[in-house]
Amino acid sequence: MKKFILEYLTGLMIVSVMGCGNSHNNSKIDTTSNQTSTKEPNMTTQKITPYLWVEKDAKAVADYYLSIFKDGKLKDFRKFDSEESGNDAGIETAVIEIAGMEFSILAAGPLFKFNEAVSFVINTKDQAETDYYWEALTKNGGEEGSCGWCKDKYGLSWQVVPTEYFELIHSDDPIVREKAMKNTLKQKKLILSELK
Repeated sequence: MKKFILEYLTGLMIVSVMGCGNSHNNSKIDTTSNQTSTKEPNMTTQKITPYLWVEKDAKAVADYYLSIFKDGKLKDFRKFDSEESGNDAGIETAVIEIAGMEFSILAAGPLFKFNEAVSFVINTKDQAETDYYWEALTKNGGEEGSCGWCKDKYGLSWQVVPTEYFELIHSDDPIVREKAMKNTLKQKKLILSELK
């Protein structure tokens, strides 16, 4: 049964991303249903799209990420009742764009959880931006990891890394590289001044 649900929801994810059934609505919002779309008819704009499975409330998850990534936008949100989705509780999907990248969200129950096997790297321009994202992701139920890794309140893993960090660990000077690497292992949030 679990395999059937997974196969069904995977198909539904593809349908929701591709916009099947709504491909000719010219981005109109249908006020007679609970479906909303804020995007052009062809929703596929990048070759690979991360699809985040969460337990419930795709809109709240989307709003959470949009509150952190200020340049983001909600591109689509849909609710499917139990009859439409085959899931007793129904499902919700959302598409957001943050930092120029689309993420799709599927709220379909507690079948799967995030883990550290997948993380997203935020390349920050300086320490202030590093501090901002670190604080935003770790507060309200997130958690600090080590070496620049953290989890947000949904358990999604992030690496918050100043771009200058890569210059240090790839330096031609072995002393600079070694100091940066050794001090990285002592830190939670990366602090550039301590790595130089």
